[in-house]
Amino acid sequence: MDIKLSLSAICEVICADKKLFGEISYITTDSRDIRPGCLFIALRGENFDGHNYIGSALLQGAQYAVAEMKGDYPKDRVLYVGSTEKALRRIALLYRNQLSAKIVAVTGSVGKTTTRDMTAAVLSAGYKTIKTEGNLNNQIGVPKTLLGIESSHEAAVVEMGMSGFGEIEELSLCAQPDAAIITNIGLSHILRLGSREGIYRAKTEIAAGLKAGAPLILNGDDDLLASYRNPRFNVVYFGIENPDCAVRAENIAGTDSATSFTIVYGGRRIPAEIPTIGKHNVLNALAGFTAGVLMGVLPEAAAKALAGFSPTGMRQKIVDCRGITIVEDCYNASPDSFVAALNTLKDRSCTGRRILIAADMLELGAISSKAHYNVGVLAGKLGIDAVYAYGEMSKHTIIGAEDGGVADAKYFDSKRKLSGHLIANAKKGDVLWFKASRGMKLEDVIQTVYEERRK
Repeated sequence: MDIKLSLSAICEVICADKKLFGEISYITTDSRDIRPGCLFIALRGENFDGHNYIGSALLQGAQYAVAEMKGDYPKDRVLYVGSTEKALRRIALLYRNQLSAKIVAVTGSVGKTTTRDMTAAVLSAGYKTIKTEGNLNNQIGVPKTLLGIESSHEAAVVEMGMSGFGEIEELSLCAQPDAAIITNIGLSHILRLGSREGIYRAKTEIAAGLKAGAPLILNGDDDLLASYRNPRFNVVYFGIENPDCAVRAENIAGTDSATSFTIVYGGRRIPAEIPTIGKHNVLNALAGFTAGVLMGVLPEAAAKALAGFSPTGMRQKIVDCRGITIVEDCYNASPDSFVAALNTLKDRSCTGRRILIAADMLELGAISSKAHYNVGVLAGKLGIDAVYAYGEMSKHTIIGAEDGGVADAKYFDSKRKLSGHLIANAKKGDVLWFKASRGMKLEDVIQTVYEERRK
């Protein structure tokens, strides 16, 4: 944040109980990040309450604080509002309206973070670009991301996640994007949203803050998104299977660490390569390419920039561990991403065994047992050599694997036992693909394997 905001304007947009004058050049929600003259916003959550730190924030140099609960604070230095979380978003919108940077918003059931990173890589070919860092894609993270954009930035890629209806609408209205991407409509969050149609409704809320005539970039291979119609926006489809998409990929070929393909766009055929594997990542790349081109990056430069993309976190990160290939793909998981992972594992060259190490997919509600079972069945159909699983729901994965014909399917009731089996039985040439929802912390097993094999 390098643009000062008027305190009177802040008071007006957050509906504060008083009106103040002057300017604020820094806003924080973290009492450990207090700067002289800043505005401290006291957020509340299940496991924290920023109101406990208002006094210390003011002592450390915060000019004012925003609170929703009365307390023993200096009356002239605290602004009271109905919701500090909503106040944060309103201030972020006030700040966003001072920016000249073009903002691309990204959401979807699967692949939104990879698409965010690919889009940022493409936009960086033509503009000074900033993107959402880490998992700051929620009701608090998005406004923090917006407040981190500076006047020197020319483009920004803002990821938007959600767990229920209305959340992406709020984020889109806050970010006022110049373009938006929806990667797909899967089954993540079906526990709260009830159906894919419900998820579709929640994800398409990203159009709420989109400007009239702006690009809305959709996956044309997704059955629900392919039916989207809205004359208010410039709806542009990308895809592999759907021949009607404006941006398509052909001639897809992969190695163990990269995927090459031809982008078909505007009557041109442009070669491209990404340093990751799987057709699902080609779709993510097409989304990033489309956003970049529509924002003014030359097509050849956009395609070339995709090669510089670097995966974030445990998203198909490939590690050679003394002859064993480990794929860290356990940042998140859903039925759709498991299908993509298994198909990619099937196609990967391997001198040993292809082994899926799975733990639970979360937030699937009534379909959870069946979804886990189907993962195991698919592993059998695709010829995966072994399936090892941990987690209560993953018992169904093993039953499915056995029914699907996987010869080596084993369930483990602890990470320690799973780690021990892998250490004792994994051989050079094997590919170990780790896949689970983030909450299962399957990386604990990965780290144990690394430590033992590197001794």
